[in-house]
Amino acid sequence: MDRRTALKKTAIAAGSAALVPSLFSLLQSCQQQARLNWEPIFLTIDQAELVSTLTDTLLPKTETPGALDMKVDMFIDVVFAKMFDKTGQDAMIAEMNKFDALCAEKFGDKFAELDTEGRKEFLKQQESASPKYNGKVWGTAVGVQEPVGFYRTIKSLALWGYFSSEEIGKNVLSYDPIPGKYLGCIPLQDIGNSWSL
Repeated sequence: MDRRTALKKTAIAAGSAALVPSLFSLLQSCQQQARLNWEPIFLTIDQAELVSTLTDTLLPKTETPGALDMKVDMFIDVVFAKMFDKTGQDAMIAEMNKFDALCAEKFGDKFAELDTEGRKEFLKQQESASPKYNGKVWGTAVGVQEPVGFYRTIKSLALWGYFSSEEIGKNVLSYDPIPGKYLGCIPLQDIGNSWSL
């Protein structure tokens, strides 16, 4: 299974962690803003560069658009500015600084300054070391959720923003604006591509 397919299959689980109705309007506002005129509203330029580089490494442009094409980095900046309280913002900035400091300690430079292979290697380490989101039953997290840190938060928001964008929903995922009859018992192998809701 290739990485893009694996990400598609995890999109629903990862996206549900950040599922808030008002995020849709934030995502749409980012989609309408021109990239050349974009200035972060919460992040500093260096922090925005880190988020942009990280999301581009997670979801690079291939035969399908990448995270930067969908302006996922801009979306994350707006989420931090409008959805996080001051305590959450301060915690995220501290986690971001810790992420870059650890990267510099292990690889000799900030994440945005590493080459592609260095970024991938550091993210592999982060994937295995970062706390995970708790499992859910009927949309409710099981147990007390420990903080997941900067990497897992950005990954979750990047997946949510990417797969919630209109372009991906209509042109990458399967899309049927007027669904047909209900078929409740279909073999999994017959379903094919993930569906955009």
